Amino acid sequence: MDRDGSETAPWKPSLNPGVDIRGLPLTQEEGFVASRLDGATDVQGLSQVTGLPLERLEAVLERLVSVGAVSAPEVPGDGEPAAESEQTGTHRKLYETTLRLLSAEERAARAKTAEEPELSALCFDPLPQVIYALLDNPRFGLPQARLVAAKHHGSAGLEALGSRAAFAADAQVRLALLRNPQLPAAFLRRLYGSRRLVEIYKLVVSRDVPEQTRRAARELMRNRFSSADADERVEAIIKTEGRCLSSLAGVGIDAKTAALLCSRTYTSTLLVQNISRWTPAPPTLIAHLMKQEIVRRSPPLRLLLLRHPNAPKESQG
Repeated sequence: MDRDGSETAPWKPSLNPGVDIRGLPLTQEEGFVASRLDGATDVQGLSQVTGLPLERLEAVLERLVSVGAVSAPEVPGDGEPAAESEQTGTHRKLYETTLRLLSAEERAARAKTAEEPELSALCFDPLPQVIYALLDNPRFGLPQARLVAAKHHGSAGLEALGSRAAFAADAQVRLALLRNPQLPAAFLRRLYGSRRLVEIYKLVVSRDVPEQTRRAARELMRNRFSSADADERVEAIIKTEGRCLSSLAGVGIDAKTAALLCSRTYTSTLLVQNISRWTPAPPTLIAHLMKQEIVRRSPPLRLLLLRHPNAPKESQG
C-alpha cells in the first residue's frame, strides 16, 4: 500500500479466478475479508468496509496471499523496475556522505520519523534494524519499498519487507526481491509455495533472477510436484510441453496422473520428446505414446520411446 501520498496505484486485492474459499483452511475472519474482495476496493477502503484496523487487515491479506486465495501481479518478463535515476543517485549519495556516518542506533531512530530525502536515503542502509524502523514509518510507501527490495542486501531486512502483503503484491517490489541475490530461500518458498506449478516453472527458467534463486525455485517445484494433485501435474507437463520434466529427474507420478496423461491425444513432437527423456515416465504412458499417430509416422520419435527404460518389451520386439 502506498502510504506516502504518491501517485502509485494502490493495491486492490481480488480473489484468484476459480478459487473456492470454502475449500481453504481459513478462519472466520479471513473468510469474511475474502468475501469482501472485489478487485475494485483498495486496502484503505477494505479497512472501512470490514471495520478492521489497517495493520490487522494487512495480516489477513498476507494470509490469503500465502494460501493462494488472493491474486497478486505476476513477475513480469520485461517490465524492468526503473533504472537507478538521478534522484536515486542523490539518495545514495546522501546516505554515503552523511547518514552512514551516524551510529546504528541514531540511524534507526531517524528512520522511524524520517521525511524525504532522508526517508529514501535510509533505504540504502545495510542493517536490518534500520529497515524495521523504516517499515514503522507511516511515510514509507511503494517508492521506498522498491528501493529496499533492490538495494538492501540483508536477508532479514528483505524478509521483513516481503512480509508486508501490500508491498509484496507490487510487481516491481516482487521482481526486485526475486532479483536480489540475498533473497532468503525460505521467503521464496513462502512467496511462491502456493503458486501453481506452471508459475513456479516460469521462475525456474527466468533469466531475470540469480542462479541461486532459480536453484531454490527448482527445489520448490520438485517439492510442490510431489504433493500437487494430478490435474495440476498434468497441467504443468502439458502447458510447458514437457520442458518442466528436466527439473523433475527422479520424481515419479501416481496412477491418477498417469491415467490422465494416457487419456490424451498427443500432437506435439517436443512434448513426446521430453517425456521420452524423462526416466520416471511409467510404462503405461510410454505404451500410450507409442500408439499415437505422431509417433507412428516418425521413426526417430518411436526410436526415442523404444530406448526408454520403461518401454514395453513387446514394443521393443
